[in-house]
Amino acid sequence: MKDQSKIVLVVVVVIVALGAGLGYVILRSPPSKPASGPPVVPSGPAVCPSQGEGKPTGNWTTYHEDNVRSGAEPASSITTVHAQWSGPTGLDGNVYAEPLVCGNALYVATEEDSVYAVNATTGSIVWHTHLGTPVSSNTLPCGDIGPTTGITGTPVIDSATAVLYVVAFLSSDQHVLFGLNALNGSIESQVGVDPPGSNPQVEQQRGALTLANGYVYVVYGGLFGDCGNYRGWVVGVPVAGTSPMVSYQVPTQREGAIWGTAGTGVAANGDLYVATGNGASTTTFDHGDAVIELSPNLTELGYFAPTNWKQLNSQDDDLGSVAPTVLPNGNVFQIGKEGVGYLLSGSSLGGIGGQLGNASVCNGAYGGTAHLGFSVLVPCVNGIFDVNASTPQLPVEWHTTGFDAGSPIVTGHVVWAVDISNAKLLGFNISNGDPEFSFSLGSADHFISPAAGPGTVYVAGGGQLYAFALV
Repeated sequence: MKDQSKIVLVVVVVIVALGAGLGYVILRSPPSKPASGPPVVPSGPAVCPSQGEGKPTGNWTTYHEDNVRSGAEPASSITTVHAQWSGPTGLDGNVYAEPLVCGNALYVATEEDSVYAVNATTGSIVWHTHLGTPVSSNTLPCGDIGPTTGITGTPVIDSATAVLYVVAFLSSDQHVLFGLNALNGSIESQVGVDPPGSNPQVEQQRGALTLANGYVYVVYGGLFGDCGNYRGWVVGVPVAGTSPMVSYQVPTQREGAIWGTAGTGVAANGDLYVATGNGASTTTFDHGDAVIELSPNLTELGYFAPTNWKQLNSQDDDLGSVAPTVLPNGNVFQIGKEGVGYLLSGSSLGGIGGQLGNASVCNGAYGGTAHLGFSVLVPCVNGIFDVNASTPQLPVEWHTTGFDAGSPIVTGHVVWAVDISNAKLLGFNISNGDPEFSFSLGSADHFISPAAGPGTVYVAGGGQLYAFALV
């Protein structure tokens, strides 16, 4: 027998039940530099059932479940809700991204540049992939995420190819798009996705990734404090073939962040809608505080801005603190820090002052909306507001008592949102806003949003996950 002392072979295989299949823990160090060119998509079975163009019932593979960010999961009548599990032990950092659900797996990403797959029934870790060293927050010129900043934007899963796409901010001051095998966590691809000519230290990737038109779209804005010479960007990375990366820069000398946590809204024809924060100009319109329509290859097709865009620019009252909401008839609802809602025509955004209608809604909105039909549930600093977007008057049908609301979702007749200030998951009756459920969380990061799977609501509180069973 050969001398084994000179050969070290370590095999770590942990078999865990994952639905009907098996999960494996794979420990793998990524290459030190991201590869050039587009990601390579592996062949193989889907990790969760594809539902075509309809709603992926039981799967929550992108922010707020679908590309119009409806955030609504069908459910039978809910009479009671109870805590199913909390954990798992071993998450290495805070969670800002929305959890994703695919089959019986729950996927979560941390600010330590790690991605975890968790058994959705038991809360046990199935696999964990660490993508690299995150950026130490004290090396950045400003910001409000610490002590490290790694993965902030919500990933997206391509259920047809079993690939999870995620952008990690690495200590080399690079934003890198990784493609992970959703079944076992192995790194299938990686590509640098910093916009051309940008300074990664002042470009924050907070908005959710979007998978559409054969691209993964990545949005960028600035850090909290608006330091440095940043601009809003959208980057599109092809998921197959040899097509080049495409990009769009907000045409402002500075700022114009695209930072709403929902990222983009996607129209039925594949066009994208993004909303921007304040631009640098108060004299010449520079696409700050605007809604912008982009083609699949990121050519600008049109824009809208309120008539008071100069005031919004000067006061940092970002219209883009919430991403655009695409309605069933193709129209668009938009609201921002000022708390004024706008109804826009999807066929022509209308330019400056070209809205179909507008109305004062609340004291300021942040995060991502949910919507059922034309009922848009808006997260505001003074509660959840149900806006009727079927009419230009945008009446508020109901609103909750005041609390700093995280981004809402809907399961059955219950609207769920996190009370950011008091770290509680709250449930309200969708018909009238009456409170029905309340659960304490350990902590709550800004803009956090629950996710839903069959009969369950999941939410992250700091570095902890919580599962609540709906009965």
